[in-house]
Amino acid sequence: MKIRIKYFTEDIEKLAYIGGKSDWIDLRAAKETVLKKGEFALIPLGVAMELPAGYEAHVVPRSSTFKNFGIIQTNHMGVIDESYCGDQDQWFFPAYALRDTVIHVNDRICQFRIMEHQPALVFEETAALGHADRGGHGSTGVN
Repeated sequence: MKIRIKYFTEDIEKLAYIGGKSDWIDLRAAKETVLKKGEFALIPLGVAMELPAGYEAHVVPRSSTFKNFGIIQTNHMGVIDESYCGDQDQWFFPAYALRDTVIHVNDRICQFRIMEHQPALVFEETAALGHADRGGHGSTGVN
């Protein structure tokens, strides 16, 4: 699958798979961002893409993002559909700082993958599903 990409800066590394480790692709901060605890920022990621019809990108923090930078993604998962593909439709990471932090240009702060849209669903109402209950929310325990 070919994805057309526009870079907004030459200061970040070009997108690439990390050899054999994952099919998620890291995204990098395209602007130095200084945040105090409790502040919010849209961190530019330096790219815009033309996704194929019927596909969307799921953007989430890297597993080390909170540990390294003390930020969380405010929408927990970003969904970018194929209509967000204009020349100025740069991708951003909406960050909330839980401690004072500095994100430098080219720091890997999030990752994405391309997913096919969910198929059309039809909901059929019923009074009972006819399966054994698992025990409710959180019923599998802690350990």
